[in-house]
Order: sequence, then structure tokens, then C-alpha cells
Amino acid sequence: MTVKTRFAPSPTGFLHVGGARTALYSWLFAKHMGGEFVLRIEDTDLERSTQEAIDAILEGMEWLGLDWDEGPYYQTKRFDRYNQLIDQLLAEDKAYKCYCPKELLDEIREEQMAAGLKPRYDANHPKIVAANAAATEASPFVIRFRNPKEGTVVFDDHVRGRIEIANSELDDLIIRRTDGSPTYNFCVVVDDWDMGITQVVRGEDHINNTPRQINIYQALGAPVPEFAHCAMILGDDGAKLSKRHGAVSVMQYRDEGYLPQALLNYLVRLGWSHGDQEIFSLEEMIKLFSLDSISKSASAFNTDKLLWLNNHYIKTAEPEYVAKYLQWHLDQKEIDSSQGPAVTDVIKLVGERCNTLIELAEQSRYFYQDFSEFEAGAAKKHLRPVAKEALELALAKVEALEEWTTENLHNVIKETCEELELGMGKVGMPLRVSVTGQGQSPSVDAVMQLIGKERVAARIKMALAFIAEREANS
Repeated sequence: MTVKTRFAPSPTGFLHVGGARTALYSWLFAKHMGGEFVLRIEDTDLERSTQEAIDAILEGMEWLGLDWDEGPYYQTKRFDRYNQLIDQLLAEDKAYKCYCPKELLDEIREEQMAAGLKPRYDANHPKIVAANAAATEASPFVIRFRNPKEGTVVFDDHVRGRIEIANSELDDLIIRRTDGSPTYNFCVVVDDWDMGITQVVRGEDHINNTPRQINIYQALGAPVPEFAHCAMILGDDGAKLSKRHGAVSVMQYRDEGYLPQALLNYLVRLGWSHGDQEIFSLEEMIKLFSLDSISKSASAFNTDKLLWLNNHYIKTAEPEYVAKYLQWHLDQKEIDSSQGPAVTDVIKLVGERCNTLIELAEQSRYFYQDFSEFEAGAAKKHLRPVAKEALELALAKVEALEEWTTENLHNVIKETCEELELGMGKVGMPLRVSVTGQGQSPSVDAVMQLIGKERVAARIKMALAFIAEREANS
């Protein structure tokens, strides 16, 4: 039997951290087992579902690299199938029409709560029996599933272990509304059956739905999949995850300069582990992942840890991989990377210093764009009249260079220091500010090599003009 998992988001909002982790776990298990991964859009909530949310979910999945083998399927395009099976259950007396109005159900619920009882639908309640008896064929009705009254529902959850619920705790849930539309709990069962889903990975908030759904599987004669209900993700303060903790759209992480690999590595560890290992390649995740290794405990979202991982991947991932995602940020900042060195070379030089791709894009700017002003503090400290002689000598040596290599540029700085009997900082720092416009950068000889001879010479001349103006105004 082919293992088949699914991710089935509701398009009433963006793809957020919790949903992305569920998708990742489902995807990893399918890959680990050599199976298939299905994407399904559960859009039965017609009022709240939006095309914008659907687009955001698809964009988030694609950005994360969680490719699907089937889908996306849309529940709203399968209403005929759901209704066919609801009619079948009606014919088999496994479902029935209920004419009881919502107002009466609300009244009964309040009475039950006032009496200290668990509020639930009871088909044998005198008021409900009377309402059904008084109905005519023209009266509006819902279709309810006839839940078994005896026995228990038992399932072995991959995360929670054995779960047992008495059928007496479950009421007859609505499977078709008065407007004729089928409901979530029924559609999910039919979809998982039709699509051959073997393992359902989802959040623990669905545990209460599971026994109801198992009874529907059995009423339809459908195989019951295995379940894995994942614990919640909390903020690092122990509170329910909210926007201030990081419960935002996955695409906001792209906007904030995270690499997909960093986010995936972080998400996989939010509830799953393999010994003390922290860093996992995608291949390692697939090889090692197991549903039975998912923790029962809630996980705390820690932005500092995610930032640390992001820096790790910027430093250690193939520069070509980083460049693929950096390009979007360069475009956002209107930095034309065709006007300068290879982006991969800049990443190798600057990447180690950056926690996000936003920082990396900003630190890349001076390699591609000329500037008209120096960073004020750096210029005040290092572009002083005392630096004029060193910059003039360095400029002459730079312009005379025939081979533009990092080694030769290192020798330019070294020889300038020796000839003027100056320390490295007295030459290197004014040069750094001259060619980058700022006071911090990687090794200035390597920076100059990437910027190029023509631009380096022009920028040193601009620095000398700045010093001359400063002298004239003093």
C-alpha cells in the first residue's frame, strides 16, 4: 500500500507557522516512506474563504519547497460527490433530516448548561421530537449523521497514544446544512477516503473531531487512516502563539530575510527531535523523520534561535542557493546586481556577517551602487587631513596595478604602510571608508578586488576631494 499524506488548509487566512509545520511533517513522512503528498484546499466556509488566502497558501508552500504530488484539490468543486454519499447514508438510515430550528437548539443548550449538563444535541429531547413532528415537507431542515449510541471509538494516535471516546459523548452532527452545503467533518472523511490518505497529520485541536470522523468512515465502509495530532506551538513566554511571537504569514519570513531552509530546519525541531542534533539538511530530515518521534509537549517559538539558524545557513549553504533568495531582496532595494561582481562572490565575502538576507542585501549595496556621501561618523573619524598622504599613495599604486587580485591589493596597503611608516589601521581604515562609504566591512583588500579598479580609484578620489573640502572649511 502506498503511503499518502495530505495538507488541507482552510483558505480563511494566510499560511502561518503552525500550518507550515503540519505541512512539513506530512510532506516529510510521505518522502520518508517513498509515498505521495496531497495538497487540498478546504474551502467549504464560503463566507470566509478568499482567493487571496488561497494564493498566499500556494505561494508559501512553493517558497518553502514543499511540492505536492497531487492537487491542489478544492472541496467546493466536489459538492456533488459529498451529496451523493449523504443521500446514500439517508437511504441506509445512517443519517436523517432534522427540522429543529436553531433558536430552539440554542434554548435547549442554555437549559442544559443551567442544569449543569454538557450541552449537546439529543434527538430524543421532547422539544426536538415535537419540532420534527410538527414540520412539513416545505420546512427547512439539516441532515444529521446518526452516531452510534453504544460502544466506544478507539484509535492509536502516533503522538498521543491510545485514545478512547464513548459514543454516548458524541452527538448527531450536521453533515448537510439547510442551504444544501455539506459540512467540514463530512467532507474531510470523503476526501481522505477518495484520495487514499493513509496518515492524517494535524493539530491537536482536531482530536475532538477524530472520533466523529471515524464513525463516518465506518458508516461509509471506508478504511480509517492513522492519525498524528501535533501539540500546540506557544510563544517563548508560554502564551498562545500570536503575531508578536511570530504567528504571521510564512511569506513575512521571506520579507524579513529568512531562507526557506532555515525556517524548515527551525519548524522541524518545533516538536520533533533526533538526539541532540540541531542542524538538519532536507535530506537528513527525510531520512530520519518519524511520526512516532513527534513530542506530546507544546513547543515554544524562539525568534533568536530562528535568527541563529538563518545566519548559519547564510554562512554555510551553497552561495548559489543563498543568491536565489537574496535576489528578491536586491530587487526590492532596487540594487542592480548586473552592475558589479557575481552575487555569489559577494555572499562568500559578506555573508558571514549577516543574520538576514535584508542585512546581506544592504551590505551588498556598495559593490553595485556608487554613493555620493560617506557615513558621517566614519568619515569624521577616518577621512581627515592626516589620511590624505596615505590615500594619495594608495591611489597611485592602485592605478598602477596590472593584475587586479586580492593579494596585489593587500600588498598595496602593506607597501603604503611601510613607505609612510604607518600602522595598518592608519591606511586600511581610510581606504575602507573611501571605497565602501562606511566604517565596517570585510577585509578591505578583498572588498576592493570585488568592487573593481575603476570604481575603487574613483571612490578614493572622491574621498580625497572630501578631505580637501574639509581642510578648506577648517
